[in-house]
Amino acid sequence: MSRILGADEDLKVVNHHDVYPTIDPRVHYAAQTFEGKVVLITGASRGIGLETALHYARSGASLALVSRKEETLNATRDAVLREVPDAGVLTFVADVRDVKRAGEAVAATIARFGRLDILVANAAMVRPVDKHFASKDPSTWWDVLEVNIRGCYNYTHFAVPELVKTKGSIVILTSVGAQYRFRGMSDYGTSKHAINRFAEYVALEYPDIKVFPVHPGVVETELAAEASVDLDTVDSVALPAATILYLTAGKADYLSGRFVSAPWDLGEVERVWKDKIIADNLLVNKLAVPQ
Repeated sequence: MSRILGADEDLKVVNHHDVYPTIDPRVHYAAQTFEGKVVLITGASRGIGLETALHYARSGASLALVSRKEETLNATRDAVLREVPDAGVLTFVADVRDVKRAGEAVAATIARFGRLDILVANAAMVRPVDKHFASKDPSTWWDVLEVNIRGCYNYTHFAVPELVKTKGSIVILTSVGAQYRFRGMSDYGTSKHAINRFAEYVALEYPDIKVFPVHPGVVETELAAEASVDLDTVDSVALPAATILYLTAGKADYLSGRFVSAPWDLGEVERVWKDKIIADNLLVNKLAVPQ
């Protein structure tokens, strides 16, 4: 693979590959931080979605889980209930691109639990990074944008009115692929760059809601395998799940509307960078111009 443009666009802090003390989720398990809270997770049937559901259930939350495949979605529900037998769990089979089903999923969540506190827009699609865009099937290329942008938008659209009531949070799973530019990744990279900007708009237009576009790290999931990219797989699936818990527990609200990388040491980010991030409006999409 040729040199990756954008690989240097990163915050200069310690990077972790697994859960570290600042974001240790056991604090939330013990305190039941999310008791009485309701969390809707898309792409909940595997990988990061599954692990995030388990983290929230252990912390006292009720769950609305959305995925395309009923069999794997039921397996997630069963995994949650094995660990937390009294957890409230609603499952909803839907393709995130289906706007009608998105509205029905949020409505079903409110009907079951009476509220919504957190949306985790985790569902995503990636295709093999093996061809330049004009050599790819146009429908296949566009499918990636449909899932990654429209899927995120659909659930955010219907969740926002409920999250305004609860002063809740949205987590959008993004990627360093939003900054990276290398041949063959125009569909995925474009989609992730777009949802970072979308997160900025949500934060701007609904300031009572906290919005965190989160890069999960390089995690060994089925989705990552589908990309067929030669990158080292080094980060645990618990790292993004614990980061999401930390952010939605109100530990770093100053990062709302800003790109967050799960491997970053968030304690160091706050100690060293917080004032500059706020003063200079950093970690958002900007045009680089000469100073």
